[in-house]
Order: sequence, then C-alpha cells, then structure tokens
Amino acid sequence: MRRPSNSSGTALPVPRFFFTAVFSFAVVLAGGCASPTQRIAEAAAGFGYQPLELEGKGFKLAAFFKPGAENPGKPLHLYLEGDGTPWLSRREISDDPTPRDPVMLRLMALDEGPALYLGRPCYYDHATDSGCSPALWTNRRYGFEVVDSLAHALQTFLSRNAARRLVFFGHSGGGALAVLLASRFPETDAVVTLAGNLDIDVWTRYHGYSPLAGSLNPAEIKTDGVREYHYLGQADRTIPPSVFEPIAKRRPHARVFVLPDFDHRCCWQDVWKEILQRTADIDSSSARASK
Repeated sequence: MRRPSNSSGTALPVPRFFFTAVFSFAVVLAGGCASPTQRIAEAAAGFGYQPLELEGKGFKLAAFFKPGAENPGKPLHLYLEGDGTPWLSRREISDDPTPRDPVMLRLMALDEGPALYLGRPCYYDHATDSGCSPALWTNRRYGFEVVDSLAHALQTFLSRNAARRLVFFGHSGGGALAVLLASRFPETDAVVTLAGNLDIDVWTRYHGYSPLAGSLNPAEIKTDGVREYHYLGQADRTIPPSVFEPIAKRRPHARVFVLPDFDHRCCWQDVWKEILQRTADIDSSSARASK
C-alpha cells in the first residue's frame, strides 16, 4: 500500500500493523438474520461500549459511550456515523436508515480516550417513533430538527460528565453533521471528517440527486477558528476529491489530506492512530486562534 499524503505532498505514516481482530469481529457480526441495529449493538458490546439512550428534543437517540483511560484533561471524542441506508434505490425509500457498515463504531474501538458514538434521530430501531418520518433520513437528513436534536442530546451528556473539551469526528454525512454541530459548541478543539460531505448542494448536483430541501449546508457554516482536518480518498466515487478537495481547502483553519489508496470506506483504520495523534497535539490555548 502506498503511503498517503496530504494536499501539499507530505507523507502520512501508515502503521505496519493492522487491527485484524477488532475489524474481523465486526465483519462476522454483519452476517446472519439480525437487524442492522442488533448487529451494531452486538458489535458495541464486543468492544466494551456502554449502551445509552439520550433524549434529543422529543427524539430518542441511541448512543454508545467508551470512558477511555483516566485523564481528566482529555477531550471527549464525538463519533458521528454516515447517512446509513436512507434509500434502497433511487425511487424506494428505506424503512430503516440504520447503517449496515458502521465505520465510526469500529474506529472508536481504536481510540484510547473518552468517546461517545451518537446516533441520529429515527435511526437504530427508532424509525417508527413519534415525530419520525422518512424526510428526516432523506431530504432533511441534515435539517435543523436533526442538528438540534443531536446538539441537545450532546449538551445533556456533557452536563452530566466531566468533559470540557470536544473533538468531532464524522464519516461521509457524519462529516456534514460534525461541522454543523461544532459551530454550536465553544468547547470544540477540532473537527475531523473522513470523506465528508462538506457541500450538500455540490454533492447532489454532482450525483444528479434531488436537492436536500430542508437540510442545512455545512458549506455555509463557519466554526469560528476551530482547527479542521479533512481526509479524502483518492478512489472515492461518493465524495470525489477532484470535487471536494477545493471545497475543503476554502474552509478557514483547515488542513486537507488526500489518501491515494483509500476510497469511501477503506482503509481509515490504517491511519486512525495518526489521525488521533494529530488532534491530540493541538494546543487547546491556541486551537481557536485566527491566523
């Protein structure tokens, strides 16, 4: 595998070891007749996560918490999954948007610090809850009610825990939500996106999809000097770097990395320790300083 580099050509170190046991465990659970939510719950239990149900402005949000190593000064890492399965085809809406391949759930297992995996409204067996409708996982998937629900749940969690600093991590559509949420939390040290949808209007036009009417566009949101790290896969056809690298570079305080042998899902685990270390090196007193 070639070493990934950032947009300036600087090589990123790739670890020589692979986290085979952790990731094989999740793959095994992907089989069988269990629902996506059941498989995720089983995987989370295997990773030692604590299952939670958080209240988010009238919605019930599934979540998993990992306390991590004891370190009072360490920021809470907030993990946001991609859009899951909002559609079964271009014309058929899914009745269960829960992710079939939870990339961020697995990556959180490699994080030694305190971390929270936060599900969206109507996901994880909540699609039929009061207030839920397919619009909340299709055209309004990044809508105000979704962002407001996540923000309320996270604020409640923070008020009950000791974390005073935050780092947001989001894959694909979770990257869009990471930007939208980070702007609401002054505790934010950094935002990290993996194949993040940083401009929903450009994304829908590129793929020939209908506009996401009712959704907020992260391209219109600034994060007030927070450091941003945006990672793109050179072989990604969902978030192609030829389209999204210029978008990411236009964001203030952003560093952009294009990883040559990566696509939309592979192979983020190979560089996850380096990504975590990069955010750990941020000096919190200067993280919001304008340059």
